[in-house]
Order: sequence, then structure tokens, then C-alpha cells
Amino acid sequence: MTPANHPPTADGSVGAGGPGESGFTGTGTTHPDEASQLVSLAEPTARPPTTEPAVTSAATARRHVQTVLHEHRGGPAGGVKQEAVIDLLLVVSELVTNAIRHGDGLAGFEAALSDGGVRLEVRDRSDVVPIHAYGTGEIPQHRQANGYGWPLIIRLSRDITIEPCPGGGKSIRVFVPLG
Repeated sequence: MTPANHPPTADGSVGAGGPGESGFTGTGTTHPDEASQLVSLAEPTARPPTTEPAVTSAATARRHVQTVLHEHRGGPAGGVKQEAVIDLLLVVSELVTNAIRHGDGLAGFEAALSDGGVRLEVRDRSDVVPIHAYGTGEIPQHRQANGYGWPLIIRLSRDITIEPCPGGGKSIRVFVPLG
């Protein structure tokens, strides 16, 4: 239960404990170690700033993008077709994985809703431009273990730009349409 679901105690406060800890007992008293977890309803308190976990992997990047979609579109997909969200998350995975595997590590990630889609920016620590980044998007004809990422990115994205970053590395920006 969240603190808002608990009735106030005799002193006008509610519990703010973690899972399984209400900070509220049936008698209207709290345990001494829970006293620091109480929030007064009588006086406003500043909420600590919430920050997204740092994007350090393809999985955290996908979660970040899903959060952006959820917060700004009013739901898990916000009226966007599931196929479009899957395409977006595939592009996110490929860009971040490429930065980690081939770009000397992920240096930054941003996602922003834009008219009709999502703009992504991935920064890495390598100055080397991927050889297939300006290709046609043709899928490799021979069976191989890798080489599919950039063709998928090209096919699912628009407005691909690659620019050097001040101090080294590069920034890859793409627009992924959601319609």
C-alpha cells in the first residue's frame, strides 16, 4: 500500500515505509525506527527529486523510452500501434548495443517525443563512423552472426545524423516515426 492509502495516525501523519512496511500500526502508534519515515499531512514537505536510473545498457534505455512514452502519451502505448513501439525499442536496442560493443562505451542517451515520433540521441566514445551507417538498409545476404543492426536502424528510422562530439566520440541522432 502507498502512504496515501493509509489513514492518518493520531498525530496526523501517515506511514511512508517500503514494501510491507506501512509505518502505521492499528493502534495509531509507530515503532521507534519507523518514526523517521512518517510524513505530516498538516505541513507540506518538499518531495525529493526523482531521477531515472542512468542509462547504461540496452535494457535501461528501452525502459527509459517506455517511460517517456507512458508519461507523455497517457498510457503504455498512448494510442500508438504496438508494432511502432516494437520498432522503436528495436532501434533503441541496436543503437545502444552498437555504442557499447563498437563505440568504446555508451557516453549518453536521450529520447524525446517529437511530432509523429521519437527523436533518439546516442553518444559513444569512439570517433569511428560505422561503415554501414550510410548504407541502403539492405539486410546481409550471407548468414552471419552480426551486421544486421544498421540495416534495421536505417529501415526503421529517418533523419539519421552522425556528428563528432566535443572532446571526442560521436553523437548518433535518429527519428523513429510512430505512425
